Amino acid sequence: MDNPKLLALQEAILAGNIPQMVLNIISLALDMRSSDIHIEPAENTIRLRYRIDGSLRQIVEYPHNIHPAVISRIKIMSNLKIDEQRIPQDGRASVTTKDGREMDLRVSTLPTIRGEKVVMRIQDKSRKIPDLPNLGVQGLALKNLEESLGLPNGIILTTGPTGSGKTTTLYSALNRLNTIDVNIMTIEDPVEIQVNGLNQSQVHPDINYTFASGLRTALRQDPDIIMVGEIRDHETIEIAIEASLTGHLVLSTIHTNSAVETLTRISNMGIQPFLMAETIELIIAQRLVRKLCQACKVPDEHPDPEIMEYVKKAMENMHSTEEIEPEKIKAMQFYTAKGCAECDGIGYKGRVGLYEVMRMNNEIRKMIVMQAPAMDIEKTAMKNGMVNLEQIGVVKALKGDTSLEEVYSVAKRTEY
Repeated sequence: MDNPKLLALQEAILAGNIPQMVLNIISLALDMRSSDIHIEPAENTIRLRYRIDGSLRQIVEYPHNIHPAVISRIKIMSNLKIDEQRIPQDGRASVTTKDGREMDLRVSTLPTIRGEKVVMRIQDKSRKIPDLPNLGVQGLALKNLEESLGLPNGIILTTGPTGSGKTTTLYSALNRLNTIDVNIMTIEDPVEIQVNGLNQSQVHPDINYTFASGLRTALRQDPDIIMVGEIRDHETIEIAIEASLTGHLVLSTIHTNSAVETLTRISNMGIQPFLMAETIELIIAQRLVRKLCQACKVPDEHPDPEIMEYVKKAMENMHSTEEIEPEKIKAMQFYTAKGCAECDGIGYKGRVGLYEVMRMNNEIRKMIVMQAPAMDIEKTAMKNGMVNLEQIGVVKALKGDTSLEEVYSVAKRTEY
């Protein structure tokens, strides 16, 4: 990898030019589409790693003797205490690179046995929020999501593990709703992307400004649409339901493994089934998978026979063909990547979302009220056209967007 910025970083390390070195670390991370920068003390050196497309990659190492100066430089940038090395600290920094790109950094320091470790989360202000189809929402899932966003009230939830792109999905949805004639409020922790036209507020739990109290205040601000960063407790979901019942559209995230498991989670939070049935309009479960490098992908001549059995089952149980040509399903041709200069020998470049979208209808609402098992609700949703994470992953693999290996690293094999 002969990137001129990498060479400049190596030169700054050799010269011991700390300010230049820190700037080069950030600038190179941006160039390589990194989401997080890890600076971590190892036994003999300090290693620098970037998280790119969800995976950590080592970039360079530098000697221990300049590490305290690097840490101090980062702490000064993010208004942290330089002399405090015994406890973790959190801060923020705004940086403008030489090529004029502005970004926010969320900085976290952690004392380890070999010195302080720093992780910087990059938020590129110049990055545009992709529209829903560009994120990977397609077919019936996109139609159902668009229709739900057009409703005057109700709750739309997105679920998935940390780092699965839930916030980006919500921002993409809000972008569509962000017109001059609506008042959109967001309560976030932290405000990740600043968007013109939205009233964005950051919670501060240490002074008792929580999602629940923020949501309650938002209701007094004459809102049409409210986005809550995360539903974590009974109080927040209760106020979200109240907001929905009084004519507001509420968007939020929650942590569960699939769309239908969200209903179980909300029920466990102490919400009555009839309230869930009345207010929840749509649940999205999502994951991110790496995209195959288009320059070096090749047909996979020897797919794993065991995985192919799961794939066949998944396709046989798919009720919606999700805009994929029947001949592609028949051919069952998947792809893999060799790695080339274009993708730094990795074989993958960029990421795409897998979306499982469960739209409520009268049949599912009735089942919720009757407290039917989650598995039965899921079967009914699939009969009505819902495509689960495994199935949409297989579809994307058939289209050559990703590999089966990637799909099964994030989606569990379903028992049909």
